[in-house]
Amino acid sequence: MQSLLHVAAMAPMSIPSPSWSGFDIPLPWGTLRIHAYALCILLGIILGLWLTAVRWKRRGTPEGSLWDVAIWAIPFGIVGGRLYHVISSPDAYFGPGFNGTGDLSLIPQIWRGGLGIWGAVVLGVVGAWLGCRRSGVKLTAFLDAAAPGLLLAQAIGRWGNWFNQELFGGPTTLPWGLQIDPNSPNFPAGMPSDTLFHPTFLYESLWNIIGVVVLLVLDRRFHFRRGRLFWLYAIYYTLGRVWIEALRIDDAEQINLFGITTRLNVWTSIFVFVAALIIFIVLSLRGRPEPDTAYLPGREPAAVTAEEDEPATVDSIAGDDETTAAEANSTIVTDTKAHDTDGSVSDTGAHGNLRNNQSDLGHTAEPTETAEESHAGVTSDSGSASTETTASSAPGSGPEAGSTK
Repeated sequence: MQSLLHVAAMAPMSIPSPSWSGFDIPLPWGTLRIHAYALCILLGIILGLWLTAVRWKRRGTPEGSLWDVAIWAIPFGIVGGRLYHVISSPDAYFGPGFNGTGDLSLIPQIWRGGLGIWGAVVLGVVGAWLGCRRSGVKLTAFLDAAAPGLLLAQAIGRWGNWFNQELFGGPTTLPWGLQIDPNSPNFPAGMPSDTLFHPTFLYESLWNIIGVVVLLVLDRRFHFRRGRLFWLYAIYYTLGRVWIEALRIDDAEQINLFGITTRLNVWTSIFVFVAALIIFIVLSLRGRPEPDTAYLPGREPAAVTAEEDEPATVDSIAGDDETTAAEANSTIVTDTKAHDTDGSVSDTGAHGNLRNNQSDLGHTAEPTETAEESHAGVTSDSGSASTETTASSAPGSGPEAGSTK
């Protein structure tokens, strides 16, 4: 027990920031700098795509369609995220108050950090819509499949802020306070060098990882469709982003609304939360049944009918045999009629002495009676001969043929 207490006492009571932020790859014409921030973003994209691919495949979507969508959504999302960051933190690029003292060349230098999630989501959705249209799948189905993966990518990407020693919160005395190098350009001026700060990157990363689990569990239970899981993602993320963003002390655009002045990202999170909540409720109340398919109307894969796929069964073969037997019986009855008619004409021509001036032709109009009487053995010799002739003319007939004897 004492050893455990000793280890706990020796453990650092703060989170150190890394001194390493990347590495260089030598090239014939110089060096290529690989930034840790970019590696975190890349790892987040890979893990997010992996989770999305697993969920997308379960929807029965065409093979390769995920990459057809991702190749549009990812570049659009990166550009949108950068543009939102430039707009929400413009001083470094345009100067304080847009006085022109900023450096516009910093805008494309994404490896220095600075991606706004809302710009990434908005333009990323536009890119995803283009990819979905080309692949013949529904945008809402893709967004539902991608929502947990998007949150996972954000959780991993946030660690890039740790490597860059940026976007931390205000001073704190908590044991998990974050150390920042006093020589870093991001260290707040005028503060003691041993000041600890809220590790907002860690708060948001943990919040997002918990959100991934929450979304997966809820979707497994309720099977959200029509984009509802995506809006649930927006509700959850903004709920955490409001209080995490309020802790940060980095430079950001301040907006005054309703007599309250706070960061642009705080107001954006509030508005997105309200909008997402309303949309989610409306979609849930509509309850309009829709086919559970990820395909756009008219873009479903060609279906093969059961008749084309299934071979002939025993029942169908039996049915064919019955049809053949029925056709054979019909032929026999027709032949019987023909022979009876011939016999009637012959007898009438020879005798002409039938009672009430009726001929055998009148009796042959009732083939059923003829068949029954011949079976009972009470027919005339001409009728028996006719029946025997018919039976011999159809060898191998079904049971009905034998019953005419």
